Amino acid sequence: MQKDIGLKVGIGFATGRKNFQKVLRSYIHNWEESGLVDNKNIFLNIFVAYDLTYNNTEAKDYINIHPEIAKNIDGAVFIGKTEINNEIERLVEEKIINLEEAKKIFGKGYASQRNAVLYSALKHNMDCLIFLDDDEYPVAVTNTHNHAIWGGQHVLSTHIKHIGKADFTHGHHCGYISPIPFIEYNDTLAEKDFRSFIEAISNDILNWDNVNKVMRNGGVTYADTKILTSKKPTEVQEINHSKFISGANLGINLRDPRRIFPFYNPVGARGEDTFLSTCLRERKVLKVPCYTFHDGFSTYHRLLEGALPIQLKFIKADDQKVIERFFKACIGWIRYKPLLLYITHPESYEKRIEEMRQQLRLVLPKICEYFGEPKFMDLLPELEKYNKNVKKHYQEFIETQRVWARIMDYIADRK
Repeated sequence: MQKDIGLKVGIGFATGRKNFQKVLRSYIHNWEESGLVDNKNIFLNIFVAYDLTYNNTEAKDYINIHPEIAKNIDGAVFIGKTEINNEIERLVEEKIINLEEAKKIFGKGYASQRNAVLYSALKHNMDCLIFLDDDEYPVAVTNTHNHAIWGGQHVLSTHIKHIGKADFTHGHHCGYISPIPFIEYNDTLAEKDFRSFIEAISNDILNWDNVNKVMRNGGVTYADTKILTSKKPTEVQEINHSKFISGANLGINLRDPRRIFPFYNPVGARGEDTFLSTCLRERKVLKVPCYTFHDGFSTYHRLLEGALPIQLKFIKADDQKVIERFFKACIGWIRYKPLLLYITHPESYEKRIEEMRQQLRLVLPKICEYFGEPKFMDLLPELEKYNKNVKKHYQEFIETQRVWARIMDYIADRK
């Protein structure tokens, strides 16, 4: 890693997809085009936590960066299972934390991957860390006269410009930002039925108003031209005890480790970015004017090769892969909603869980029939399981922050 005087920028990926190298190449070309690569006062270092089990990949799918590409960055750290275990062993040997505590931070799942990236960037004395996803690309798409108009986005430059004035910077997303397919309502599933389903599983970001708006666009979220032409960030306000962010197109100021929180999600669930959002009441979060295109159904890989479609297709529920992805997303949402409600609405928790039960009991048979997939009924027992364990998960959530704070004290004292 570079030790020269200048801004040390970490770029983090928590990945498991085989096309990672293609995505990284596109981003590095983007950094080169934006002038970051030639800027002698900025040092670009990538941190990649990779999971070989997610998509049956090999380490070489991540670590073998072509020399012509690698020369445009100042350093690279690759974090696999061995590297994580070695770091756990070191922290335990130095009596910073014990083995059980280490598993809370660096165990399995998305939150642990992100924590590994965050910890590594801090350990290597980065000034900031920008999280990017391997299914998001540095382009924005607008809908002008029923045509898709594309524009490149300087995502990294925008975060770097504003991160010094905030604890977190958070960009915008367009494309297929959630794995909800386009729904053609019929006698089996009416609009009021699907609305009831979304309201049951939703949160303050994924809610009916947002979903309905996207449905009218065929499941696509288009970039806002006012945001594209803006140069000013806006401060994110607290809603229901949260300053909502997402896990990618996300900047974190690392100058003071004691102001940083860990990622957490219940085992088998998602929501690691949502739970982090609930910790940010006393942190400054800026929404910055840059977009990434989310390829939520993995159908637009050719964007990375310059193939820009004139129209974006509807993602309809007539493909088993689309239905399977939607089902897995619903399982992930239902697993983390009990804890989110417990954190944000403790006074009305039981009432809200009962409302979810009633809504799901009524609508799930229709969802199963519409998608031709009876396993959507699994959402009810999953709700009950995570409701039963919500106090345990809450204690894990609090304990994860406590353990992380000890690690941050250790890192801060070393600086």
